[in-house]
Amino acid sequence: MTRLTFSLLLFLWQISLFSQEYFPKNDGVSNNNSNYTAFTNATVYVNATQKIDNATLLIQNGKVLQVGTSVKLPENTKIINLEGKYIYPSFIDAYSDFGIEKPKRSAGFGRSPQYDPSRTGYYWNDHIMPEVNAADHFKFDDKKAKELVEAGFAAVGTHHHDGIARGTGMVVALNQNGNNGERILQEKATQHFSFSRSVVKNQSYPSSTMGTLALLRQMYHDADWYAKGNAKNKDLSLEALNKNKSLPAIFESKDKLNNLRADKVGDLFNIQYIIVGSGYEYENIKDVKATNATFIIPLNFPDAYDVSNPYQAEYVSLQDMRHWNQAPGNPKVLAENNVPFAFTTHDLKSAKEIISRIQKAISYGLDETTALKALTTVPASILNNNQIGNLNNGSFANFTITSGPIFDKGTTFYENWIQGEKHVINDLNQKDIRGDYNLNVAGKNYTMKLGGEISKPSIEITVDTIKYKSTIAYKDNWVEIGMTKDDELYRMTSIVSNTSDNLSGRLILPNGLASAFTATKTQAFESKKKDKKEESTPETVSVTYPNMAFGNNSLPKSQDMLFKNATVWTSEANGNLENTDVLVKNGKISKIGKNLSAGNAQVIDATGKHLTAGIIDEHSHLALSSVNEGGHNSSAEVKMEDVVDPDDIGVYRALAGGVTSAQLLHGSANPIGGRSAIVKFKWGENANNMIYSNSPKFIKFALGENVKQSNWGNTETARFPQTRMGVEQVYMDYFQQAKEYEAQKKSGKSFRYDEEMETLLEILNGERFISCHSYVQSEINMLMKVAESFNFKVNTFTHILEGYKVADIMKKHGVIGASTFSDWWAYKYEVNDAIPYNAAIMQNVGLNVAINSDDGEMIRRLNQEAAKTVKYGGVSEEEAWKMVTINPAKMLHIDNRTGSIKEGKDADLVLWNDHPLSLYAKPEKTIIDGAVYFDLEEDMKKRQAINEERNKLMKMMMDAKNGGGKTQTPTKRAERDFHCDTDHLFEGFQDHD
Repeated sequence: MTRLTFSLLLFLWQISLFSQEYFPKNDGVSNNNSNYTAFTNATVYVNATQKIDNATLLIQNGKVLQVGTSVKLPENTKIINLEGKYIYPSFIDAYSDFGIEKPKRSAGFGRSPQYDPSRTGYYWNDHIMPEVNAADHFKFDDKKAKELVEAGFAAVGTHHHDGIARGTGMVVALNQNGNNGERILQEKATQHFSFSRSVVKNQSYPSSTMGTLALLRQMYHDADWYAKGNAKNKDLSLEALNKNKSLPAIFESKDKLNNLRADKVGDLFNIQYIIVGSGYEYENIKDVKATNATFIIPLNFPDAYDVSNPYQAEYVSLQDMRHWNQAPGNPKVLAENNVPFAFTTHDLKSAKEIISRIQKAISYGLDETTALKALTTVPASILNNNQIGNLNNGSFANFTITSGPIFDKGTTFYENWIQGEKHVINDLNQKDIRGDYNLNVAGKNYTMKLGGEISKPSIEITVDTIKYKSTIAYKDNWVEIGMTKDDELYRMTSIVSNTSDNLSGRLILPNGLASAFTATKTQAFESKKKDKKEESTPETVSVTYPNMAFGNNSLPKSQDMLFKNATVWTSEANGNLENTDVLVKNGKISKIGKNLSAGNAQVIDATGKHLTAGIIDEHSHLALSSVNEGGHNSSAEVKMEDVVDPDDIGVYRALAGGVTSAQLLHGSANPIGGRSAIVKFKWGENANNMIYSNSPKFIKFALGENVKQSNWGNTETARFPQTRMGVEQVYMDYFQQAKEYEAQKKSGKSFRYDEEMETLLEILNGERFISCHSYVQSEINMLMKVAESFNFKVNTFTHILEGYKVADIMKKHGVIGASTFSDWWAYKYEVNDAIPYNAAIMQNVGLNVAINSDDGEMIRRLNQEAAKTVKYGGVSEEEAWKMVTINPAKMLHIDNRTGSIKEGKDADLVLWNDHPLSLYAKPEKTIIDGAVYFDLEEDMKKRQAINEERNKLMKMMMDAKNGGGKTQTPTKRAERDFHCDTDHLFEGFQDHD
């Protein structure tokens, strides 16, 4: 071999070596150091449940080779003695935006509506962006990485936090000594979803939670259709969604009800979401458990409210006070109910808060093993990566060295090794100077106590009971102490000796002259941490259903009861029955008559009282998280059942007014609104248990000013329709589309499943009923003509304030009912012709008439609203009462179940202390399905209990403040009262609430 050939081969070999160093290996670590490092004599947690005392951890090339008590060390091993120290797997945060720039609103965002998408070649909705890959936007953030590393983290899952479908997330090691090739452990590890619209995109739809849910459902339908090769055009969004469907799907809910809503979508499409929770899971833990989901839990426990000012303290709701008290127990409740969960730093101001938050959760009963799992093995499982979160052979050498048990107060984090690279948090060899000292300064003696952490000691200097302001800094074996006495500062500096426990050094007196000080150690530091068995768990108040003022300590249960000697308003042909008994058994009205036998039923003396069927409100917006989806002129795809909010205090107030059932309607943002929810006001139950079983299908339509956006503002002129003529055309166009859609379905050819068209088809086929918001006679006539042209009937005209003008035509059309106000008029231009005789006139024509509320205040006194029809129009008392009981039941097609007192019907009853149409009448009991959901006597007890609990919680908050805890300024929780025209705008259109 010639010298030239040899030199060339040597050069190429060197190039090859360089290339191997530069490019990452397949395992993600390019460190080819053949030396070994052994950490000996430590307490090693291989994982959250496997601890080895006096163990050795052997690593090489960024990986764990072996851990145990009898590890044989190779010759070229660097040995680090960790006697008395602990080694834990480093933490993982599965949910972050690390290294991804936060999305920023575009200039002019939200100034005018945008109904069409801004992109071509992608999904029709801009907020669906599954094609986004976090890796394409990633830039390692050294500052944030340092913060996370010092908090004990070695790896994070990160993604682009923008949009409803947010694309894929990646897994990144926080190795500050590496490069991205080494750090990126998984480029596509997860897929992400949320209820939040993009802050970058401006498309108007969806503008509500229910719109988001409908969009997600349609997205999955479309993805399936696209996967079968049915689309004519390429859709990069659907391609990405289908390509990544095998990845773990993480859904950010931010709300305890959204947890369940997200899971419901997942169940529909056989997807088990991993849910990023809200911290309120303890309030509905049974429902949370039933999701079978793994949760990612924030530790954003609220600070105590500063209730020192009694006037400001009144602003704070009992609900918010309770959450302050109960939130730290959320992880314990999840663990007790076997709900798997991981912790996240998401929503914390700093990652460094994580340990103190977990310590607080532990003080509330969370066991330390579960806490460690939530930082290691569970997030590793979420990210589908078995090489992190443990110290098994072959796993990444990601571990943290601590001075003691990782969740003990006073434990110091020394080093965090990531992929075998050391990251120093605190000096491992720093001497522990904590303890008690006799301090001599300028000839005077003081007592000095050093506590806190080894690396960051605290200081207290006293003489007898006098405590002096003092400071301490300890770094690189130097101690600096400051003491203020009589407003004069004494400054002391000492080097820490390895041979002596005492401190001595230079003293700078207040006059600037130099002197010396001494501090003689008298006692070693003893942790004030009590034995865990002796530790007391902080007191927490009981959770109620719902967990707010007037909540139930336990859910009401059906009970057998006999009402004796009541005046019974049957709302049936037999009218009012004097001195009559009503027997309730198994949630049903069993018998009606005189001198009935009680058997084992509870006897209720109703002498001099009135028993009626529960009031039914045909038109309500109570108990909803959002009411309008105005992003399109038709939102037939949205469902009010998706956004039922059982915690609305209006439910309890409605019960106090004798209301047992209601139709929860979409608002009037568009001609074709959303599908209704028909509910029983079962206070304390979840949303599903409030909704009628086999519920009749209804949908909200709307006419008038709202739908053509006359009252939306000057910028809202882009969406069709803008005139009443346009409203008619919307109906014609959509029903024609529905007919064509049906023809395609029946043809046997491939068709795209469309939730909106499916709903409209139900109307055409008589399977779904319309309740139409209406005012002006011309529009009422118009909709009936549209319906007749498509061969269906309008079920109900609601509001219908000009119904008296067209009552005969409505009857001829076959309208089931007219639901109106008693005496609202002139509150906007299109109701100028409203009259208080409207209900009576329509009834005289032969229409089925009801009185509705459309208002959270009016629903509490619908009995009085019904009474007005006696005054205006001379309606009989019995017929007036039917307008809030059996008549609305007939409109809603639930009259076979409720609305009157008849044997076999649901025991939805109200016991009044006076004539039910009287101003002075109060419900003493409101009963649904035989269970008492409102009791006047119990209500008075609840009021007293609320005052006592508020005082108790305020004292706890004062104690927390006086103990040095952080506080927040009291704020008033805004009450919601939705109407048809509740504001359609939201920062840029979120929930129209």
